[in-house]
Amino acid sequence: MRAVIQRVTRGKVSVGGRTAAEIGAGFVILLGIEMDDTRERADALAKKIASLRVFSDEAGKMNLSVLDTGGSAVVVSQFTLMADTRKGNRPSFTKAAPPEQAIPLVDHFCGALRALGVPTQTGEFGAEMLVEIHNDGPVTILLDM
Repeated sequence: MRAVIQRVTRGKVSVGGRTAAEIGAGFVILLGIEMDDTRERADALAKKIASLRVFSDEAGKMNLSVLDTGGSAVVVSQFTLMADTRKGNRPSFTKAAPPEQAIPLVDHFCGALRALGVPTQTGEFGAEMLVEIHNDGPVTILLDM
């Protein structure tokens, strides 16, 4: 399981010209699911992200979590995060979980974030999405579980 977490001042996901998700300050999370991923990994990743101290405190130090700041999250399922580019110039996605496995894990991950207190919205699995990310800092963190 791989996540690219971007601290944002706002984020938005559009599908076919309509807004599917929109938040103010918080995280836009691009989430890739591998074939061997589990609900336990999803839970651990959600806990790590909810507790990640990358928001500035009064002294300007990255000391606060998304929970501390009352921020939200948008989760965008993105199988391309599982790309293997070691051979040739065309990425291989053989490690990416198929939709029947990935969809329940993405849903479980989002539920785990919500259960931890992070208001969470999502894009649409498998859809062509336009993702607007107003990266704050910029702060971008890559997590593998």
